[in-house]
Amino acid sequence: MVVGVPKETFPGERRVALAPAAVAGLKKAGFDVLIEAGAGVEAGFPDRAYVEGGATLAVRAEVFSRSEVILQVRSLGANPAGWTADLSLLREEQTVVGTMDPLSAPKPISEAASKKINAFALELLPRITRAQSMDVLSSQSNLAGYKSVLLAAEALPKIFPMMMTAAGTLTPSRVFIIGAGVAGLQAIATAKRLGAVVSAYDVRPASKEQVESLGARFVQLPLTAEEAAGGYARAMDAEFYAKQAELMGSVVAESDVVITTAAVPGQKAPILIIAEMVERMQPGSVIVDLSAERGGNCDLTKPGETVIHHGISVMGPVNVPSTIPFHASQLYAKNISAFMLHVAKDGTLPADPEDEITRETLVAWNGEVVHPKVRERLGLKDAV
Repeated sequence: MVVGVPKETFPGERRVALAPAAVAGLKKAGFDVLIEAGAGVEAGFPDRAYVEGGATLAVRAEVFSRSEVILQVRSLGANPAGWTADLSLLREEQTVVGTMDPLSAPKPISEAASKKINAFALELLPRITRAQSMDVLSSQSNLAGYKSVLLAAEALPKIFPMMMTAAGTLTPSRVFIIGAGVAGLQAIATAKRLGAVVSAYDVRPASKEQVESLGARFVQLPLTAEEAAGGYARAMDAEFYAKQAELMGSVVAESDVVITTAAVPGQKAPILIIAEMVERMQPGSVIVDLSAERGGNCDLTKPGETVIHHGISVMGPVNVPSTIPFHASQLYAKNISAFMLHVAKDGTLPADPEDEITRETLVAWNGEVVHPKVRERLGLKDAV
């Protein structure tokens, strides 16, 4: 089976779906690997590294025409403009594997199905033990959590650690992390390593132990929410979020840095911080909103911009893992390689259609949109 890796076309995307180190594992399993020339350059992987690993270089059109499977970081709905161009290069019975934003942008899934293009959306991987090595959301969120703290540290007009000097003692910065998922936990760990005093909050009571194990204080609010499937917080109603914001206001006000990470798969991010809360913070304080791409957890957030409001910097970084493309690509490559080795055993796709990992990620197959949640978003409520 030939797998092809084209250069990413999403604006600002510097990652690549396969790092050179991942090529050898696929080759050993019987895959031939085609790489578009220059695909890994922005991530720090020169063409020669791919050739040394056993891949073959090709121009973009050849990668699409010769490959049975196309591996991408951003495909279909996760790359709306680029998908239009890719669609013209794809052919019937070809398979695309990558992140696709299938629940928020389901139309490209329908377009792929109408052309009989098969598609696996990696965001839909079930959060089960045997899928951990394939979990692209966790690997990339981990890096985003790390980078969010560095962004905050650079923007904050203070240092993070306590420092005792001949000129006096400098007090440590106070960092508040909202959301203790993968990104939030990594943000906690990174802020602690930099010497900050760290607090964190999550609506899931089960996260308290994880937060405290990293040395942070868990903020107790008289609110709880049930977990949805996969360990995510379930979306709540407007009244819940309003009460949450009211109770959290004093913690935000006393923080030098607030990092928000709350997200609900396939939905707009919940608003957790309103303008009035921001105005109670000290001038020079920083908010880093990691949910900016989903609309943001702060009602002042503008994706891709930094808004200054009453002297507070509200940062809305987008595609954060792409700012660390070398390691982000390494992790993504391990995830997608593990996925391919699982779903394409013996050179056939899918090897086991009833397998949970295969079933939950397969969104288009044999001319049909097959994933129930995607079908529902498209108004196709009848089962395939």
